[in-house]
Amino acid sequence: MAFPASRPRRLRTTPAMRRLVSQTSLEPRHLVLPMFVAEGVSSPVPITSMPGVVQHTRDSLRKAAAEAVTAGVGGIMLFGVPEDHRKDAVGSSGVDPAGILNRAIADVVAEVGGETVVMGDLCLDEFTDHGHCGVLDARGRVDNDATLAQYAAMAVAQAEAGVHLVGPSGMMDGQVAAIRAALDAEGWPDVAILAYAAKYASAFYGPFREAVSSSLEGDRRTYQQDPGNGREALREAALDLAEGADLVLVKPALGYLDVVREVAAIADVPVGAYNVSGEYSMVEAAAAAGYLDREAVVLEALTSIRRAGADFLLTYWAAEASRWLRD
Repeated sequence: MAFPASRPRRLRTTPAMRRLVSQTSLEPRHLVLPMFVAEGVSSPVPITSMPGVVQHTRDSLRKAAAEAVTAGVGGIMLFGVPEDHRKDAVGSSGVDPAGILNRAIADVVAEVGGETVVMGDLCLDEFTDHGHCGVLDARGRVDNDATLAQYAAMAVAQAEAGVHLVGPSGMMDGQVAAIRAALDAEGWPDVAILAYAAKYASAFYGPFREAVSSSLEGDRRTYQQDPGNGREALREAALDLAEGADLVLVKPALGYLDVVREVAAIADVPVGAYNVSGEYSMVEAAAAAGYLDREAVVLEALTSIRRAGADFLLTYWAAEASRWLRD
């Protein structure tokens, strides 16, 4: 019988050999931890659809941020959850320097700002009483250009709070240019912009709505991308790059690895992907039922996002996975 001349299995014989020839690395520095901070709560509030994730108080946020930095995470993305009576039609609490997100940014920067990248979600959905990512016009539709003015003011407020990077996630046309112009005009040229260049209208965001106590009625399909559209993501990314984005992001991650790969192929800046709440919750539910090995599946999933071309990724497992990788 003829034996094969080429034997790829030779490079899989031992852990040391596999480590030597590994083509994709996953390190704590690649991982960004999204964190929620709620106004008006006296202790952390568990998010039932996301086991292990909570709405923090300002005090517990500082402690958890320090623990995440000790684990080695590359960054922290902050989301604010105001009390319902502070929500209004234009998301004023997101712009207010005394609003929960801006206070939390200042807290985390004071706690760990010299050791990690502190990021602020830049969107109005948490702060509006209608739950949309922008200002509505008289017909109840999101007014793109009126929203840009709020985004610009929100970016400046976050910069004044000490944020290192803002993450405009609302998918408004021209948002990167408007934010860059405002930051530069107000003396914040070093604040970076992570553009959510390809954010899809995904059903995988379901648990996140609980996490931010969303007031949304209806959907966001008029401004977030259709899940069936791939080429459109490249157009969106190209526009954000032309407007001055310092980094670009694809969201969700696991169901859109092809998009991550294609955006990475055209981008001349770092590319990220957001391993979203629904992706997290599915694995947690299956692991709780004993259907899979939780740690192995988490690390495999995160590695797959890196393999697709993501330079960094947002994931609710960031701190825990960093400890696994470190240890």
